[in-house]
Amino acid sequence: MSLNYDEITKKVLDSDPQIRFAGVANSKGEMIAGGQKDNIEKMLDENETKMSIHYALQKRDLYTNLAYKIGNERSSITEYEKVTLISIPINSQELFLTSTEPRADYLQVIDYIRSLIDSPESS
Repeated sequence: MSLNYDEITKKVLDSDPQIRFAGVANSKGEMIAGGQKDNIEKMLDENETKMSIHYALQKRDLYTNLAYKIGNERSSITEYEKVTLISIPINSQELFLTSTEPRADYLQVIDYIRSLIDSPESS
C-alpha cells in the first residue's frame, strides 16, 4: 500500500495560501513529488534547493540517533526571516517537505499533512 504523493502534495498546496512549496524527497535527496505553488517567487535556485533537502535529511538522521531515548521525530520546524521550513518523516526513506510564509500557522499545516499521510484513503 503506497501513498499517492502527487495527490497529497497538491492537496497541501491548495489547502492554505500561506504554503509556498510541498514535496516529497527520498533518502538520496531527490524530489519524487510536488513542487512550488504557481505565481510564487523562488527564493532558492536548483542547487540551493538540493542543498536545503540535503540539510533536512541530515537533520532527520541526527534526530534518529536519539530516537531510542526521546521517541521518533514527528516533525521539524525551522523559522527564517523570509520563510518557515517544515519537514515530516513519512518513513525511513522519505521526507515530506514544505515551506510557508513566515507567519503561517505551521502547527495546523503539520496536522493537516499528518492527517493526509496517516489516512487510509491516501493509499
